[in-house]
Amino acid sequence: MVVLLCCGSTVLLFLSVQAYENLALQQPAWQSSTLWYGAGADRAVDGLYTDLEWEGGQCAASDWGQATTEWRVDLGRVKKIHHVFIQHVTDIQPKYFLGFSVHISNSTNKEDGVLCFRDTNYTISTKPFPVNITCPYHGRYVIYYTNRTHPPYPEGYSDEAWIGLCEVEVYDCPAPGYYGENCSLECPQNCQDGYCDSEEGTCLACKPGFIGPKCDLECPDGLFGKNCVKNAVRPVEIPECVIK
Repeated sequence: MVVLLCCGSTVLLFLSVQAYENLALQQPAWQSSTLWYGAGADRAVDGLYTDLEWEGGQCAASDWGQATTEWRVDLGRVKKIHHVFIQHVTDIQPKYFLGFSVHISNSTNKEDGVLCFRDTNYTISTKPFPVNITCPYHGRYVIYYTNRTHPPYPEGYSDEAWIGLCEVEVYDCPAPGYYGENCSLECPQNCQDGYCDSEEGTCLACKPGFIGPKCDLECPDGLFGKNCVKNAVRPVEIPECVIK
């Protein structure tokens, strides 16, 4: 809020402030198998998770007896991500959720993207409900994955992979090119595609010709291009010869 004094009167200006938004809400979702018609992949992005039982109709669930399971949400286009919130079902033993991973990708193939998180520390007694994962990447697909193809497994792990997701929420600023707790600060102008860290404002990558955490430094003499790695003399375009 800004307070202005004008002509003996007080004028209050309320500036609109954006907070982190759930980018996954009501977006298209997919999973590798479905346990029953009321447990489709879309149940994990419908905004409903007051009933956390796997048969409650508000959670996505995969078939039993799987070696691997995968669930993903399509954010519609490449978007910057700050953190991911995951609420598993609570009436199933935590052993099925140990060792899960979260990937961010620009395609439906998790191998094309980056690993945001892989559980290597949770046990059946320490697995939190829900889980909040800091994930400072950008991509179109958020992919949840569980693998049970390489026994022996750590103590407490299930022998089969299973999905039980009541809600997956993916948070960041609703408009690209902004950062800060209230999404009110503009990313530096030389950030590639306008993407910067949601908290610090450092660029995730720089436009060609610039370097530095905020891409505010030009390439040193003799270097140019992306990351300033191209060499010395810029190529000179030579006009085509015309034969008369």
